[in-house]
Amino acid sequence: MRRGSLKRRLLAAAASSIVLALVIAGIGLLLLFERHVERRMTSELQIYLDQIVSGIDRTQDGALQVVSEPAEPRFLEPLSGLYWQVAAEPDGPVLRSRSLWDETLALPADTLLDGEVHEHVIPGPAKSSLLVVEREVQLPERLGDRRIRAAVAIDRSEIHAAGRDFALDLVPSLALLAAILVAAAWVQVTVGLRPLDTVRRRLAAVRAGRATRLGTNFPDEVHPLAAEVDHLLDAQEKALERARARAADLAHGLKTPLTVLTSDAAELRARGEEQIADEIAAVTDGMRRHVERELARARAGARIHPRASHPLRPVVDQVVGVLRRTPRGHDLDWDVIVPEGISTRVDAQDLAEMLGNLAENAVKWAVRKIRITGWWTDTNLVLSVEDDGPGIPGSEAAAALARGQRLDESQPGSGLGLAIVSDLVETCGGSLSLGRSELGGLLAELHLPDSPRSVL
Repeated sequence: MRRGSLKRRLLAAAASSIVLALVIAGIGLLLLFERHVERRMTSELQIYLDQIVSGIDRTQDGALQVVSEPAEPRFLEPLSGLYWQVAAEPDGPVLRSRSLWDETLALPADTLLDGEVHEHVIPGPAKSSLLVVEREVQLPERLGDRRIRAAVAIDRSEIHAAGRDFALDLVPSLALLAAILVAAAWVQVTVGLRPLDTVRRRLAAVRAGRATRLGTNFPDEVHPLAAEVDHLLDAQEKALERARARAADLAHGLKTPLTVLTSDAAELRARGEEQIADEIAAVTDGMRRHVERELARARAGARIHPRASHPLRPVVDQVVGVLRRTPRGHDLDWDVIVPEGISTRVDAQDLAEMLGNLAENAVKWAVRKIRITGWWTDTNLVLSVEDDGPGIPGSEAAAALARGQRLDESQPGSGLGLAIVSDLVETCGGSLSLGRSELGGLLAELHLPDSPRSVL
């Protein structure tokens, strides 16, 4: 996932929420488990307490004694963590289990009703914390008709130990559950964001000219977005059509004045005023090329509909056929190496405009030969135009593509040919490169994609 992606943020939020929820749930389960263990221990202590109270009797010398202790070996093991104690009220003897050794249970001052059971947490031997269950009982007359306070206690560390064991068993289960929930969240986020990816792919198709609109096959939450984008495309198409129409009107409005200027330049040349005629012709040619360039850019930018594939060779033959009928082109050797099976989705008029400018430039500088070659690479279509003229040094290649830049002022022209080609091929999603040809002159290569990009 890319940095800052919505998918990453949603997954991070889901994973954090899942982990936090499971941590809270784990702590809650641990507390509930310890509480459950404590209640179970309290119940057992009450059973021991009943057994101890019922086992109180008199010895032969008349002293009180627990003659029947609970059958629990830990009551006999010193400091085992399980203890009992019986104290006669108010200052009678204190009976206790062997496990207490020489310690006593420091029971809190408490008022107990006859038979009522109370629970306490008190300090115990060896700085332990004890859970105590106690009750006060009135002995029968045969046992002296006295009140006794009986208590049974257990070390609370056993509760915590049981909780730790439970946590060790719980953590792997919670970790597995977290992994399953995170995986489920990933599936949910992936499925939930899929319509947005569909929007992206359809927008790419519109930009590449393979589609005109996003369509309506989207969930209710995404459909308004797609509809707004389609409305924007409609408005953009209308704006481009209006701009194209205004450019055409402008070109038509300039056509007549340019024709008049051209006629005036011819008349001046006929009168022998060649310098003024050449200046007017140069200005007129520059204006015409500027208009042609802007018309080409407007025409290419206005195309937002899908383009069907068409053969490349007929376009090449058409351009070469026109240039061969010119005085310079008729004397040159044309070598066209473009297989019949090659096709392109670049608009035929745009391709003819680009190839025509490159070939016209080659005609201007070639000595004897021009070669036009077309072939496919792994990623795009390459169309090259080569000549055997002087060529362009590598350091001046960038300047040759600049708007209105002329490397040789002795040749006629406005210096816009290569700039127009560069604009058009960029609009189509390709590129133009200049280099040195094997013939000795300029090598100009058009790299055209299979699905050209449209400017929206």
